[in-house]
Amino acid sequence: MDPVLIQIGPLVIRWYGAMIALACLVGLWLAGKEADRKGIGKEKIHDFFLYALIGAISGARLYYIAFTDVAQFWRDPLSIFAIWQGGLAIHGAILGGLLSGVLYTRRNKIFFGKFADTFAPSLILGQAIGRIGCFFNGDAHGYPTSLPWGMIYSPESPAGQMFPGQTLHPTQLYEMIFNLIIFGVVWIMRKKMKVDGHLFLLYIILYSIARIFVEYFRADKLIYLGNISAAQSIGIIGFVLGLILMLALMKRRPSAVTDSR
Repeated sequence: MDPVLIQIGPLVIRWYGAMIALACLVGLWLAGKEADRKGIGKEKIHDFFLYALIGAISGARLYYIAFTDVAQFWRDPLSIFAIWQGGLAIHGAILGGLLSGVLYTRRNKIFFGKFADTFAPSLILGQAIGRIGCFFNGDAHGYPTSLPWGMIYSPESPAGQMFPGQTLHPTQLYEMIFNLIIFGVVWIMRKKMKVDGHLFLLYIILYSIARIFVEYFRADKLIYLGNISAAQSIGIIGFVLGLILMLALMKRRPSAVTDSR
């Protein structure tokens, strides 16, 4: 698999970058539609998009640095900005986007739960699209396998360098499939959940479960915490915290009812 989608002379467009751009555009469009349905207005989504993008990319990069060789970035601080070389983590992107959302909604006096719900379908669909980029790029790959759907990656890719010529679990596709299933559930439930914030928390809970499972097949895990990876640890925290916050919102914010139009 070639990680390059199009090359015209010095101009190179990689699958990874193209899929990230597509995920952002689809997510922005879908969140705008949801914002109009919920009475927030798509103009607020468009206004927030740049802040969200900066927060997500910064969070994704800082999270990756925190769980890899920090000393390497001290030796070459400018490499922190070299995101085209890889080194972005989805959990960091979610956390960075969350922080941006909290600050934006406080400034604009919007209830964060309602605002976050508008992004739940966009987030998980965007993650599914993004994993297609990871698949062609050969990162976020799995361990060797003898299963018939095992993939052999390009020798220049991260997967090919770690396991040259071996068939590997296509964990990018595993997660993409889970993400699409979660998107379907979230899309169906978006008009059924009556408490603001519950849809976003449902997304967090379901994605946490999926990521915990997929991590068992991932070979390029970030640093381990005990016998589990960093992503599994975050997944456990997200699952538990999501359930607690769901109960808390039901008990403490009985008036936070979504518009079910």
